[in-house]
Amino acid sequence: MENQIIPDEVIMTKIFYIRGQKVMLDKDLAELYGTETKKLKQQVNRNLNRFPSHYMFELTKEENELLRSQNATLKKGEHSKYLPFVFTEHGILMLSNVLKSESAVQVSIRIIDVFVRLREVYAEQTEVWLAIEKIKSKLDNQDKNMEIVFRYLDELIDKKENQPPRKTIGFKPDGF
Repeated sequence: MENQIIPDEVIMTKIFYIRGQKVMLDKDLAELYGTETKKLKQQVNRNLNRFPSHYMFELTKEENELLRSQNATLKKGEHSKYLPFVFTEHGILMLSNVLKSESAVQVSIRIIDVFVRLREVYAEQTEVWLAIEKIKSKLDNQDKNMEIVFRYLDELIDKKENQPPRKTIGFKPDGF
C-alpha cells in the first residue's frame, strides 16, 4: 500500500479495542507500511526503549485467541507462531521514527488522523447521549409533576362529591 492513499475505512477495520485502548496489530501495520511483520518487529525490538507498555504491548495467548475467534481473517496456522504486538496511537507514531522511511511517516500520519477522527466521533456521540439523558430526566420530572396534578384533581373531585349539601343563605322570596 506504499505511496497510495489509504481509505479511512480500511484503517478503521484494523483498529481493535484491547485492554481499554484502541490498538492496531503488528501485521496490519506492517501491511499498511509496506513491509514484512518480521522486519517491523525487528525494528521494534532494536528500539524497545522507545516503546513503553502504554505505547506497545504483546497480546496474551487468551487475547490472541479471542481476537482470532472474533475476526475471520485471523485463521489459525496462517499467521506467526509468535504472539502479536499491538500498538496504541502513540506507539504508531513512534513506529514511523524507527522505520525511517518517508512512506512510514505518511502512513503514520494517516493512521493518527483516523484515531483523532474516531475520538471526535466518540466525543460527539457522548454529547448526544448526555443530551438524551437530560431530556429523559426532564420528561421523568414532568411525569412526576403531572402525576401530582392529577392526584390533586382527584382529591378535589372526591371532596366535591363527598361534601354534604350546603345550606343556602340569604333572602328567599315567598313562593319558592
